[in-house]
Amino acid sequence: MIKAVYLFAMLSFALVSCQTEKTAKKYPNTVGDIEFDEKLDDAGFKKCGSEKWGHFSFQYYQGSKEYGYKGEKIAIVEKLKKENIYSENKIDGYITVRFLVNCEGKTGLFRLQHMSPDLKETVLDEELENRLLQFTKSLDGWMPKEIKGLKVDYYQYLTYKIENGKVSEVLP
Repeated sequence: MIKAVYLFAMLSFALVSCQTEKTAKKYPNTVGDIEFDEKLDDAGFKKCGSEKWGHFSFQYYQGSKEYGYKGEKIAIVEKLKKENIYSENKIDGYITVRFLVNCEGKTGLFRLQHMSPDLKETVLDEELENRLLQFTKSLDGWMPKEIKGLKVDYYQYLTYKIENGKVSEVLP
């Protein structure tokens, strides 16, 4: 009787393990990775790394702590002021653009998130969101990061705080 229970337990474990392995392949290598989407992404944008070691990308909070843009955040804010991007609608909220900077300083895999002032997901103004996305894509001063002598890809984000239809602050 004990052998039958033991055998049943081992077979059940093996069955669950196989099913878990199939499910796990749906997820990215690292939490937060942006998967390529042919409808949204430039096919010419390449991640760095090798097939042997994979294409691991660092998150914005890993590695060096300095701001990775030539001229720092102030250069982005000044360029944004010159663009004069605003909405006719007097909306408030946040628009975040997250993207990958590769080891050559090129950007791709852009994703948008929009939130109300109380941080609930909502569409604020599609035209404003698209203009801020295009503005973010136009920023060409991102610097490659190096960690322990190796140039790496890293994720970056810019959050635009919107008050009365205008960008009042760029975060981080």
